[in-house]
Amino acid sequence: MGLFSYTIEKYSPKQLVIIPMVLLAISLVVLAFVTVTVGMPVKPGIDFSGGTAVTVITPDTSDQIQTIFAGYPLVSINEGLNNGKFITFATMSDAQYQSLTALVAIKYPDAQINQIGESFGKSLQDQAFIALIIAFIGMAIVVFVSFRTFVPSCAVILSAFADMAMTAAMMNIVGIQLSLGTTAALLMLIGYSVDSDILLTTRVLKRQGKLNDKLNGAFRTGIIMTSTTIAAVVVLLIVSWAGQVVVIEEISAVLLMGLIFDILNTWLTNVGILKWYVLKGGGK
Repeated sequence: MGLFSYTIEKYSPKQLVIIPMVLLAISLVVLAFVTVTVGMPVKPGIDFSGGTAVTVITPDTSDQIQTIFAGYPLVSINEGLNNGKFITFATMSDAQYQSLTALVAIKYPDAQINQIGESFGKSLQDQAFIALIIAFIGMAIVVFVSFRTFVPSCAVILSAFADMAMTAAMMNIVGIQLSLGTTAALLMLIGYSVDSDILLTTRVLKRQGKLNDKLNGAFRTGIIMTSTTIAAVVVLLIVSWAGQVVVIEEISAVLLMGLIFDILNTWLTNVGILKWYVLKGGGK
């Protein structure tokens, strides 16, 4: 069978889907809890919640910076190359913001200050949500037009939804906030998930041969594609972590989690549904 073997003859469709469905249920519980707590399925970053970001080059340590800004709603301190620091604050009153800018001007005269208003952050939040919905609806339309059969199309859509839900839940667990960058990563996951699921569904429904042989052939092609993509993302994650490029690091981390979940949902969830569909007489 070679390096990439995929033998699932002894497993029923129910056995194949049980583990990813349990994980999906847990993910939905996590997302619901975070939504009730903070108002969004994933804790928003400064892009969506609003706040103030200070970029400065200083040899001061994080502890020293925390001491300097002890009287302000400090959220995080990220370190970059050449003693670069990216300091973020939650939203604050106008008087407190004026006090902060005065303190920054004294301590770090060369610092760059950027403020995102709460209303502007809410506007970005709404736009990002609309973009995700439009992308998902567009994906669903393309899938239904491509296969024109209800069950296989729903299997593809379910797998894509599970990829996003599991990834979003894991973002909450590991502490990655929702930003413009991580939103773009989630949008990329939609495309990648559909790509691997369409490969699988096309092989099963539109080729002749035994079901298990078609599944094994699709798995070999799909797992090689996914493995090479994961390898590239891991390299990107390592380089961005070493260079302390926080935005790229978060994007690559989200993509890596999503790709791992995509393996689970494509080759267990989607395969389980397709196997049930074919055994019930669907397809060729």
